[in-house]
Amino acid sequence: MFDFLSQKFSSIFSSLQGKKGLQEADVDTALEAVKNALLEADVPYDLVEEFASQIKQEVVGQKVVSSLKPAEQLLTVVNDKLISFLGGQTVTASFQIPSVVMVMGLQGSGKTTSIAKMVHFVNKEASKRGKKRRVLCASVDFYRPAAIDQLAMLASREGVSFYRARTTDPVNAAREIYAHFKQEQYDLLFLDTAGRLHVDNQMLQELRAIESFVAPKHKLLVLDAMTGQESLTVARAFDQAVGFQAAILSKMDSDTRGGAAFSFRYALKKPIIFIGTGEKSDDFEQFHPERAASRMLGMGDVKTLVERANEKIKESEQEQVNRAILSGKMTLDDFAKQMEMVNRLGSISSLMKYMPGMSGMKISQDQLEQGQKELGKFQVIMSSMTRKERLSPHILDASRKKRVAQGAGVEVVDVDMLLSRFQQAQQYAKLLKKLGPFKGMFK
Repeated sequence: MFDFLSQKFSSIFSSLQGKKGLQEADVDTALEAVKNALLEADVPYDLVEEFASQIKQEVVGQKVVSSLKPAEQLLTVVNDKLISFLGGQTVTASFQIPSVVMVMGLQGSGKTTSIAKMVHFVNKEASKRGKKRRVLCASVDFYRPAAIDQLAMLASREGVSFYRARTTDPVNAAREIYAHFKQEQYDLLFLDTAGRLHVDNQMLQELRAIESFVAPKHKLLVLDAMTGQESLTVARAFDQAVGFQAAILSKMDSDTRGGAAFSFRYALKKPIIFIGTGEKSDDFEQFHPERAASRMLGMGDVKTLVERANEKIKESEQEQVNRAILSGKMTLDDFAKQMEMVNRLGSISSLMKYMPGMSGMKISQDQLEQGQKELGKFQVIMSSMTRKERLSPHILDASRKKRVAQGAGVEVVDVDMLLSRFQQAQQYAKLLKKLGPFKGMFK
């Protein structure tokens, strides 16, 4: 997600670092590179020109060329404009109770899985406040084979109700579903509508008829981020014919170049509220323009990473590991717990995308995958050790190492590699303890 733009922008601004002053020609060259990066990311030409024009005006107004740190100031201008194009303020995702959420989009855009992810999100947010929502899922997609069965299965997995209409006429089915929703007094109805391989008048007329019966308070459009500029054409067609309040960008974990996210808000004047980043229910994030801009510019997204850690790792577990690190007496037991916690947050590849400066390090996907395999191997090796060995790894002599390797199904050299990595981590922990002022980072 945003990897392509992150790499491009990082390269552009790194070439300007260290310069004591920028000539106007330097700024023009940088802006031309920015325009090329956005065009390669499948952003429409007119939007690219508008974006570059606004930056140029801002640069001239702030006298970036004569500033003390021109590269940093130019980066700030680009960052501010990126945030503006992406929507400025975050639009908080919340659903009025009771209400109908009508979900639209083309076939294959990810409507059905996005509904399941929204249900998961609603339940999680309600649970944080000590509440439980009565959610109903239903579908009027009678065109795609097994679409209704898929939603029924996903609803069951999320622990919410599902209603299957008796009729197979989409409009009459919507009327039947809505009557059931009102009669049983559910809090929310997530209604999956039919899509097509492309926008057509019959589909749009059908959606207008369904809308008139279910009176949705929330109409959301799911857009496939991989379709690039085509997503804007789709969005405009839906907006003119049916209307919608906000969009969900699906498949942001794919080989998308980020053009859809950059273009949508500025072109449609509607917010993006969610982005889908994978197949699992948790692979779903609220869209924050400021954080997205930061990631596009290669500055990471530490806020989202911290939020994810707080969701998946208990505070007591974090404190326990922090104490071990800052004590300077970390054991292999502590090391194993750290690895397990990292696994809960996601793969190394996914976590790297949130870390500042990583886009400029040019770490290949093969290297990341190798690191992930190494992490898994180390966990197996440590599980093959006795507790005494994990607490006092210095007792691991040749005989013990051989036994551990055999138990883990690896070679002795792999055990030695783990111990080497552990010793490096111990040295790092001791360094952090000596630095003192950095202790606040681990609270």
